[in-house]
Amino acid sequence: MAQKPTIPKGTRDFSPIQMAKRNYIFNTIKDVFLLYGYQQIETPAMENLSTLMGKYGDEGDKLLFKVLNSGDYLRKVPDELLADKDYIHMISHISEKGLRYDLTVPFARYVVMHRDELQFPFKRYQIQPVWRADRPQKGRYREFYQCDADVVGSDSLVNEVELISMIDEVFGRFGVNIVIKVNNRKVLSGIAEVIGAPDKIVDITVAIDKIDKIGIDNVNAELSEKGLSQDAIDQLQPLLTLSGTNDEKLATLDGLLAASEVGKKGIEELRYVLGHVAELGTKATVELDVSLARGLNYYTGTILEVKACDVEMGSITGGGRYDNLTGVFGMPGTSGVGISFGADRIYDVLNTLDLYPADTISSTRVLFINFGEKESSASLRYVMQLRAQGISAEVYPDSAKMKKQMNYANSKHVPYVAMVGENELASGTVALKNMETGEQVSMTIDQVIEKLK
Repeated sequence: MAQKPTIPKGTRDFSPIQMAKRNYIFNTIKDVFLLYGYQQIETPAMENLSTLMGKYGDEGDKLLFKVLNSGDYLRKVPDELLADKDYIHMISHISEKGLRYDLTVPFARYVVMHRDELQFPFKRYQIQPVWRADRPQKGRYREFYQCDADVVGSDSLVNEVELISMIDEVFGRFGVNIVIKVNNRKVLSGIAEVIGAPDKIVDITVAIDKIDKIGIDNVNAELSEKGLSQDAIDQLQPLLTLSGTNDEKLATLDGLLAASEVGKKGIEELRYVLGHVAELGTKATVELDVSLARGLNYYTGTILEVKACDVEMGSITGGGRYDNLTGVFGMPGTSGVGISFGADRIYDVLNTLDLYPADTISSTRVLFINFGEKESSASLRYVMQLRAQGISAEVYPDSAKMKKQMNYANSKHVPYVAMVGENELASGTVALKNMETGEQVSMTIDQVIEKLK
């Protein structure tokens, strides 16, 4: 007996209805990207490991899917590594490529490779799948799509303001209530400086980025394990529990980070971004959150994260500024800032809240019933007229029982069924039935076109 086929954990098949919903998400985001002047690019699913490794921190490197070299991939592995089963040091001998972990690092590589062809500032968007060897759970997959927008070649904080405005526009169109959390890595560096642990900035940011998931006590325990003194951890607490308005939080930070130049620079950037966003106005709540760290090592300035207010879900959008990213590819001094919409989590949020427009899952506007050879020939001519007017239409291919054809229409959520029988052939009309109301009207094909347009 043949083994039942399966797919890898953390991956999914998508039905036509699911794809219709996903395309609604992609198209909505794409429309906003275009509205703000972004241009589309694509990069390969596989990148050289030399491009990917070391860009996401130690935790990120562990989550990279490595691709085995073709042929006898063990041939170049030293015997002692094989004998010791030293898989960590073996990787460089057996794998030169990996599946991309996100779209930002490949974009940085793209910018460096194509810099002579690009006009800066360069605004690009990219909608493609990424892969992470993570433990699958609700809202977390091993294969998922990201929808990224980035600007490189500009230091201006206007870009951050525009990105927050773009996030607000996207979720406004979806009808999702969100909170946009904003912080600055320079503020986090300043915090590490004033508590006397500047060399622990990575450990601090990785730990406090988990505060929503594991709570402040577990964060403190992790910081202690990483070698922070109890005095440093105590000094950190007021910064992790800031309250009040954004202006009040900024005023508190002014006092706490007065001795740190980098911290003061971060506060200045936050004040500019939050002030201009407030001036422009947003439907979403925009909140300064000093515990927001974003675990990726390449962020250097503004960082932001989006949470849905009405459903339990992790971050559904995130991003920030990464001044030094292209430098690792031989192009120093090129600043960038970007955001990434988590399309799969947005899909789950819209499903949970039932926020899809009524016509999202309908691919065909009208189905012509097949009554026989003469009738289907006339129907095919009508279908071509409808398609010429941009109206999606089809003829059922077989002269099957009416119930079977109607079931087909219902399964595809077709809103209208058209019938061309002997009477309609004689009168040159179409019987058009509204599948929701059951109302049926005799019309000319021109009248059908006018109604469906």
